[in-house]
Amino acid sequence: MDHPIIRITNMSKHYPTGAGHFTALKNINLDLYTAEFCGIVGPSGSGKTTLLNIIGSLDTQSEGNVSVLDKEINQLNPKKAAKLRSNYIGFIFQTYNLLPVYTVFENVEFPLLLLNIPKSKRKESVLNALEWLGIADKIYSRPAQLSGGECQRVAIARAIVKKPRIVLADEPTANLDADNSHRILKMMLEINKELKTTFIFSTHDNKVIKYLKRKITLRDGAIFADEATGENNNDF
Repeated sequence: MDHPIIRITNMSKHYPTGAGHFTALKNINLDLYTAEFCGIVGPSGSGKTTLLNIIGSLDTQSEGNVSVLDKEINQLNPKKAAKLRSNYIGFIFQTYNLLPVYTVFENVEFPLLLLNIPKSKRKESVLNALEWLGIADKIYSRPAQLSGGECQRVAIARAIVKKPRIVLADEPTANLDADNSHRILKMMLEINKELKTTFIFSTHDNKVIKYLKRKITLRDGAIFADEATGENNNDF
């Protein structure tokens, strides 16, 4: 079997409270591989976003080990954690997190600026990403001029423009109707197949769950089930 690009071993996460601590995740053991299209599912408060944030080096575990692309998360200083995210991880948020004063082109270009990629190469990469997602005609628009579905496509373009090894998507369809959700999930599947990008969703949305190839269910901060689901890419 391939070497896992994410390995989580006996991992727990505690947050301090007034009288002690709250355990958000407990004894998580999980291996994830190149080109997976998987979801961390479960009700609100089950620990989905916390797990995603730790994988993305936005947070660190309290106990156990978390290795992402052979980097131990809790051993990374802020600069090295930022470098890991900048080089290898794309993020898609349910609130899009687009910069309102920037055009579509500038929003998608931003991750490439952080990597010091030459201007001509940046332009080529941005245009390719926008064409792939069907929004090249919106290049000079600003987020306020776009629909929710278009904003989410810009957010996806920004996440994949640098061709990251891993994309982390936190409730990416929460603000979309069924038609836009269907369209965007199809696009993500195409990117997953074409670029071998590992997609990891945090979701409780059945529209997303239908597309997953692997479903990891959390309950009360623990893994309740981990199952292969195949490609059930049915219309909603």
